[in-house]
Amino acid sequence: MAFDHDEFVDCMTRYKGENQPFAVATVVRTEDSTAGKPGDKMVIRADGTAAGWVGGGCTVGAVRKAALAALADGQPRLIRIRPKDELENDDTAPQGMELHGSSCPSKGITEVFVEPVLPKPRILIIGTSPVAKALSGLAKSMGYVVSVAGLAADLEAFAEADHRFDDYVIPEEMMTNRYVVVSSQGKRDRDSLKAALDTKAEYIAFVGSRRKADKIKEDIIAEGWDAERVAAVHSPAGLHIGAITPDEIALSILSEIVRERRLGGGEAVPLGDDTSVSSSAKSAH
Repeated sequence: MAFDHDEFVDCMTRYKGENQPFAVATVVRTEDSTAGKPGDKMVIRADGTAAGWVGGGCTVGAVRKAALAALADGQPRLIRIRPKDELENDDTAPQGMELHGSSCPSKGITEVFVEPVLPKPRILIIGTSPVAKALSGLAKSMGYVVSVAGLAADLEAFAEADHRFDDYVIPEEMMTNRYVVVSSQGKRDRDSLKAALDTKAEYIAFVGSRRKADKIKEDIIAEGWDAERVAAVHSPAGLHIGAITPDEIALSILSEIVRERRLGGGEAVPLGDDTSVSSSAKSAH
């Protein structure tokens, strides 16, 4: 079987259009007899299904395993697939290369670069305050897909947003947004936070004073909402950088979201500390 370039390109185009994560595997080097040849490619989805060609079953199995790991942590991988009985004696692999054993009778060696292609991060902003406006513009400029929910008349100011939802009605497909920020600031605050908690978001932030946020949280918990999920809401929203203006507050919020995205909520590390950055990045979602 040969590599079908058109099929490969069609799959990538379709998956990107559907906003699906996938990994691209490219054969970069081979030794001895191998079914796959340099330049052959395969695209692998998060459910393990694949299209393209990188070689026989032994190669595909290793590539699929590496692709799913790359999709899980967002990090590319260079892998070498060689006979299992030769793995222990392989001292030629460059630092960082992963070794995978193969039981293929051909005894060939295949090296594959596996790169995750992740959808643009999505942020849902509930409310139309000045902070919401500043956050919408900043997030959009940094490549986020931005959705805003609020009163119809207030949404006219959010022309840059990808989606705008009237009267705080959030479609079902938006419920999977990973990042949700409530910035209603006096307009239906409780309803806005409840709407955020109804989503499947891993990160929810509430823009407002600590006292106000605590009171709303207490009221919501008293109504029967899950106390642990409510307590996890970031309030006050954003990293503590002394922010005062709407633009500065928006920056602090997006900085916190970047930390969640890249470090999995862990502490930031000093610039130049390559070891710390590398190890932290491996835990990023």
